[in-house]
Amino acid sequence: MIEIQDLAKSFNGHAVLTGVNLAINTGETMVVIGRSGCGKSVLLKHLIGVMKPDDGSVLIDGVDVTKLSGQPLNELRKKFGMLFQGAALFDSLSVAENVGFALQEHAAMDDAAMRQRVQECLALVGLEGVESLPPAELSGGMRKRVGLARAIAMNPAIILYDEPTTGLDPIMGDVINDLIIALRDRLKVTSVVVTHDMRSAYKVADRIAMLYNGSILEVGTPEHIKQSANPVVQQFIQGQAAGPIQEGLPDRRALARWPKPLRTLLPKRTSP
Repeated sequence: MIEIQDLAKSFNGHAVLTGVNLAINTGETMVVIGRSGCGKSVLLKHLIGVMKPDDGSVLIDGVDVTKLSGQPLNELRKKFGMLFQGAALFDSLSVAENVGFALQEHAAMDDAAMRQRVQECLALVGLEGVESLPPAELSGGMRKRVGLARAIAMNPAIILYDEPTTGLDPIMGDVINDLIIALRDRLKVTSVVVTHDMRSAYKVADRIAMLYNGSILEVGTPEHIKQSANPVVQQFIQGQAAGPIQEGLPDRRALARWPKPLRTLLPKRTSP
């Protein structure tokens, strides 16, 4: 369903994506992992045409998103639903108005049908009787679920999840994981999840792709990723400071000026 080919994007001379290649099959959940700031959210924005690449292409059912603009791009975007990292609810609207926002804009439905659809979507994410509440009265987990109800309101073929468990306690994070799985199974949608939460990644993924230094370093099933021989993959999934990813450690000349007790607290470098 989705084919990303040689995708490259730079900002002010800083390369974020340097040639991403990734194929996502219809009906699967692809989880993209990687460090904060590595370009995961930038990749999602290219899938829906919010950003245009410097090079490369993004094919959705054979249509190159990077070549579209105006009405054709808006029509293609109707295939997508998106759960934003912070839910991105409209604070001035009620829960029902948030969930029905896209329906109001794009669907030819009367008020009764729209109310019914909103209630159906809220029920799918385990929320009922909250239609009249403002977002300010919701917990973080409830806000995420309202955002997810809004994402599925237009019956999308593809759902994009931007850090869906960030900011949630472990129990509510697992509720969101279960919802991602349930919606995939019930609605038969294709899902793309970007996260650095490995517990979530292992649970929801059919396959996992690691984004590193602007390109896809490795792709495989959760078990394949767990058993990867790549030291960069292993350092990331195990959350270890020591390893080939050395960002944030002082160089040796700077380290030599540190008092010895402080030097001993730092992880040992694995390469010169």
